Amino acid sequence: QLFYDGWLLKVSPGVAKRGRSVNAHFGSSLPLAGKLAYCENTYARHGLPTLFRITPFVQPADLEAALAARGYEAFGETLVQAVALERPPALPERDDAVEVEAPDTPVFVDAVGDLRGSTPGQREAHRERLMNSPLGKRYAVVRAGGRVVCTAQIAVDGELAGLFDVITAPAARRQGYATLACASLLSWAWQHGAHGAYLQVSADNAPAIGSYRRFGFATVYTYHYRGRPGQCAC
Repeated sequence: QLFYDGWLLKVSPGVAKRGRSVNAHFGSSLPLAGKLAYCENTYARHGLPTLFRITPFVQPADLEAALAARGYEAFGETLVQAVALERPPALPERDDAVEVEAPDTPVFVDAVGDLRGSTPGQREAHRERLMNSPLGKRYAVVRAGGRVVCTAQIAVDGELAGLFDVITAPAARRQGYATLACASLLSWAWQHGAHGAYLQVSADNAPAIGSYRRFGFATVYTYHYRGRPGQCAC
């Protein structure tokens, strides 16, 4: 990633758009048109579409209007949700054929990649990000009948924990596997000093939102992306 005049440019070629988008969080000193051109050139050099993550905190305030004028379309509305962890969540009952494993990074990345259908390059980018993260973290892989049906990971930063990579196999959805994985990870995070947790979920993912609501997660703010036509579903 590159810190450029108050903007954070992430260029990790993985599936997650958060890891390959411009995050304009801080004040700027350079003219906006020149900064946008710089970003476009940077992502083009890395073979990535130029995506901007538009949060309530973007600077300058007219950034989204400037992007719209350059043809950037809005897509991918996402909810940032949080919950206070006053106690570890109760672990749901599970069938004897269901196992929750805490694998190492390579095994977890492969499990996530298999569920997502990730390319080798996307898997390598994911592995690199996790291996180089300075935060305490734990992975969960749920197996039913010996096959992987769900994954999740949690990262702890002081008293705050973030849930990521919560993925359930299409044929295994609505069976409580994600709830089981998240409960085990939130319990682990609480035992390691976390008093709050957050996650990010697509606004149109009603089943996942309902699952997170059982833990008390509620929306704190929303964000979306802007990208050029033909590059918004990447």
